[in-house]
Amino acid sequence: MHFLNSAAVLLTAVTWSKSDGVFDLTRSDRLPVTTPKMISGMIGGRKNAIIEPSRTGLVIIDMQNYFLHPGLSPGATKGRAIVNTTVSMVDGFRKAGIKVLWTNWGLDDFDLLTMPPAFLSGFSANGSDLQNETFGSDMGTVDGIPAGRLLMRNQWNSQLYGPLHPLQVEGVDAGTDFYFNKNRLSGMWGAQTPLGLFLQENGITTLFFGGVNTDQCVWGTFLDSYYKGFDVFLVPDISATTSPQYATDMCIYNADGDGFVVNSTTILPAIA
Repeated sequence: MHFLNSAAVLLTAVTWSKSDGVFDLTRSDRLPVTTPKMISGMIGGRKNAIIEPSRTGLVIIDMQNYFLHPGLSPGATKGRAIVNTTVSMVDGFRKAGIKVLWTNWGLDDFDLLTMPPAFLSGFSANGSDLQNETFGSDMGTVDGIPAGRLLMRNQWNSQLYGPLHPLQVEGVDAGTDFYFNKNRLSGMWGAQTPLGLFLQENGITTLFFGGVNTDQCVWGTFLDSYYKGFDVFLVPDISATTSPQYATDMCIYNADGDGFVVNSTTILPAIA
């Protein structure tokens, strides 16, 4: 209990400051600031912010074969279009010494026992088969490749898509990147998750979000992080969805009130 109380102090007792239109998110009244970076000209109402790279993370959500491979999600053209931009973002954050946090669906058999029926229905082929064509079911083959069990850990369908997979493996091996499984839309839902525990243990307070789908898993994780007191940035040009445009517009509109909205083209020069 003392451990959780300490985390609560970290995220709620230390606040922002604002001067001349600049939000200082370094929380410097409690923790040392080593290499502050100014991000200017952001989208929305909050234009300028100072971050502390050592207390910052880039969260990439669900850019997996299940959501992006043409053989599994032929309609995910916008998601596939942000892959190269995401690679550039990851490279830039690594060079700036900022942790990259891959957060993806990765279920185990216990998760299947505790999965709510609404989720089983949402991920079933026809919305009604809650046993045979949903999480954990065999997906057959895609382009001759065994796809494995739907969104279970260590399966091809749950592996990161295209060049993102070797990029993630390279980063984890080098210690710049970290990989987290999740078992709901949000990687931060509930009292604690693998991602949340890592943030707590490493004193990370500022998070940049991208991935798929913008209005679902990205938005869910963004909101739960906001609710828990993290400083949150939505990055539209590394986020995508198969939903109508108004779903993305809603996320951007509300993210501007909950935190900050900024594209990678503005972030990368600022942190270099």
